[in-house]
Amino acid sequence: MDSLTWQLPLPYLIAALVFGYLLGSIPFGLLVTRAAGLGDVRKIGSGNIGATNVLRTGNKKLAALTLLLDALKGSVAVLVAGLYAPEAALVAGFGAFLGHLFPVWLGFKGGKGVATYLGVLIVLAWQGALVFAVVWLLVAFLTRYSSLAALVAAVAVPVALYFLGLYDTAVLFAIMSAIVFIKHHANISRLLAGTETRIGAKG
Repeated sequence: MDSLTWQLPLPYLIAALVFGYLLGSIPFGLLVTRAAGLGDVRKIGSGNIGATNVLRTGNKKLAALTLLLDALKGSVAVLVAGLYAPEAALVAGFGAFLGHLFPVWLGFKGGKGVATYLGVLIVLAWQGALVFAVVWLLVAFLTRYSSLAALVAAVAVPVALYFLGLYDTAVLFAIMSAIVFIKHHANISRLLAGTETRIGAKG
């Protein structure tokens, strides 16, 4: 998917954005933990609805399921909208990402977006998803900081997409990566202070 012509009328782009947003705003982390009888995941740990906080319930399977479902939100939004036009796929993917971050059903307080970011990326540019995975694994292995690994990978993705010639997709992910950084502001503060929890650490 190179530079696009963006010929789709604005109402269709808005519809794609709204579709993606509504799909992305489904709070799977909250739904699966409640269905499992574990209560409201927002009342534990970071108060986040993402897979990392679901993992704090002690249920690895639910955390994995949350990760998968949050990623699928982005993938499905892109796949469905892409049936109409490539630019609709980009817009719907962005909508799904925003929906996860700011779900209307939860007072616009959602997750940090990494799983949905990946779900969008896998469909739009699998090469970028591979770059994300390699960088994340390398940084996580060297530092044992999941948040730092995600942030470094989020920087690498738009750069890689640009050099792959996927210019519109690179711009989209540059914006999404910037938002990922904003949503990780607390993690960044803890990383700078040396108090961020490492992978495998208790508490």
